[in-house]
Amino acid sequence: MPLSDHEQRVLEQMEQALYAEDPRLASQLKRSASAGGAAGLDRRRLVLGVLVALGGLGLVVVGVMSSMIWIGVIGFLAMVLGGAWAASPSRSTSARTGQLGVVGKNGAVRKPTAGARRTPRQGTFMQRMEQQWDRRREQGS
Repeated sequence: MPLSDHEQRVLEQMEQALYAEDPRLASQLKRSASAGGAAGLDRRRLVLGVLVALGGLGLVVVGVMSSMIWIGVIGFLAMVLGGAWAASPSRSTSARTGQLGVVGKNGAVRKPTAGARRTPRQGTFMQRMEQQWDRRREQGS
């Protein structure tokens, strides 16, 4: 169902406000939307994961029918791992959306160096999010 004229104007105003408020976030959202795919899922990975999960289901059925519990356990593990693998995004998709790189001050995404160490986390999750929010607000003004 198409949007009405009023809804289109409101949507455009919201987009403009987003670009004005946080242009880096807006450009990252635009990049990830143009990358396409089902939320960054790789089709081949999805198909193989589903096939592994279906094979695991078959092993569960065989294990139950033959009263060999160990075959059913292996089948269950295959189902869980196949489903998890199918649902996880591929590394190349994550790299396209900038999730595997470090964002510099100029907004460019670069790969972390081999010798780089992660800094220990300071404070609780909410405190870190508030600090990050404050940093973004300061950079924007």
